[in-house]
Amino acid sequence: MFNLILFGPPGSGKGTQSEKLIAKYGLKHLSTGDLLRSEIAGKTELGLKAKSFMDAGQLVPDAVVIGMVDAAISANKGVNGFLFDGFPRTKAQAEALDDLLRSHATEIHVVLALDVPEEELIQRMIGRAKTSGRTDDADPEVQKKRISVYRNETLAVADHYNAFNKVVHLNGLGTVDEIFSLLCKEIDSRQ
Repeated sequence: MFNLILFGPPGSGKGTQSEKLIAKYGLKHLSTGDLLRSEIAGKTELGLKAKSFMDAGQLVPDAVVIGMVDAAISANKGVNGFLFDGFPRTKAQAEALDDLLRSHATEIHVVLALDVPEEELIQRMIGRAKTSGRTDDADPEVQKKRISVYRNETLAVADHYNAFNKVVHLNGLGTVDEIFSLLCKEIDSRQ
């Protein structure tokens, strides 16, 4: 089983690249954002609670996220591996994910980090808000707060995996296909 984390700030292209990587490598996509949006669309109690955090530019509590990830891993035994998209977002989540994966006799093999300048991220999120219906992307103040949270909290995830020599930084600027080619090169070198 080959597991990877696609890492980067909001708007860096993780969702777009995830779809392409899943199709090529037969990985199971594990996006906590997608799981949460599904709950929001279903107007479940969890979804409404998560929406209030997301709309305020805050992270959903770890216990909720880890539980969803464990359930998804348990429900998908025998897959080629998992692509974690937008998770883990904190060092505590990374440590919890490592423990969780060990309990399933696997690990994270590589963290592919997409690096994109802040100005580009904001423009991408504004564009995404127009087509996706994601209300959290339409407000520039929420965007700036999300980027700040990423810098102040989420970058610690890269530090965590750097200690195990698992992080590769890639330029997140370019065409979708150019970035995809860079990602594939890194994955192929580790399989």
